[in-house]
Amino acid sequence: MRAMVLRSTASLDVNPTPLQLTQVEDPSPGPGEILLEVAVCGVCHTELDEIEGRTPPPVLPIIPGHEVIGHVVAHGARAGRFQIGERVGVGWIHSSDGTATENISVEFRATGRDVNGGYAELMTVPEGYACPIPVAFDDVEAAPLMCAGAVGYRSLKLTGLQNGQVLGLTGFGGSGHLVLQLAKHLCPESPVFVFARSEGERQFAVELGADWSGDTEDQPPQAPDAIIDTTPAWRPVIAALAVLRPGGRLVINAIRKEDRDRGLLAGIRYEDHLWLEKEVKTVANVTRNDLAEFLPIAAAVPLHVATETYPLAAANEALMDLRRGDIRGSKVLKINS
Repeated sequence: MRAMVLRSTASLDVNPTPLQLTQVEDPSPGPGEILLEVAVCGVCHTELDEIEGRTPPPVLPIIPGHEVIGHVVAHGARAGRFQIGERVGVGWIHSSDGTATENISVEFRATGRDVNGGYAELMTVPEGYACPIPVAFDDVEAAPLMCAGAVGYRSLKLTGLQNGQVLGLTGFGGSGHLVLQLAKHLCPESPVFVFARSEGERQFAVELGADWSGDTEDQPPQAPDAIIDTTPAWRPVIAALAVLRPGGRLVINAIRKEDRDRGLLAGIRYEDHLWLEKEVKTVANVTRNDLAEFLPIAAAVPLHVATETYPLAAANEALMDLRRGDIRGSKVLKINS
């Protein structure tokens, strides 16, 4: 099969084409696993963290990709949950211990980092960690739901937002544009304010229903009760804490933060950023229960999923475009185009 393979980690500034299109041996499903013919795979900022070494794969080479939509083409022993030909999705959680806290278990294994992922024509996954995909979405639309959408849903849950309270979103890429729509559906009386560094992202937010949009450090019309940060940087975190209402909660939706502006943390002032019972909570992965809850809600909205597609061989280009920012929606690889 064809796959985009990562053989070594390095900054894209040093190596702008870290993935190599390679013919590799077809995988075979083990006990309890299914084999998928991959149709599409979303491109996530977490792949940049893997490739550039902030959350490196434990073993190389590896096939990245964890926003996977495909069809079942074979069963391993004792696997029978899905029929041959059935369409399923795979997210960041490839397998874990099956408990309510499986997202933070030491047994958690990530698709495309700990095991081969979806930048390939075929992949395997334990059948319990594959999800049926609602008919409301085509393959390309469904791919970003498996991570950007699901982790955005978990982030929104962790804010504890009540209908009518103000939500802030800082960063407005693949996850942010889905969270905005979720919030408007689940908390229809809640104003949503979007902080984004580019004018294109701010305009896109307003088109999707944001009640206000501004630059990262702009002052919103009123203090948000909760803010979700989806950026790789530290500046938006500090800015969010400064405008968060007393008793409010900041939820940081990121696997890792980059080092380039870490020095700004020295400027945190307790009385301006942390006092008056402000809270900071982080998101660690998703559970399969998050996906099971989220996908029917996504179909009920239904979510408008903005995408830009690339062929599998252009995965390096997609990653570089993602790294540059100014994102309108999510980037998706079409595996057989």
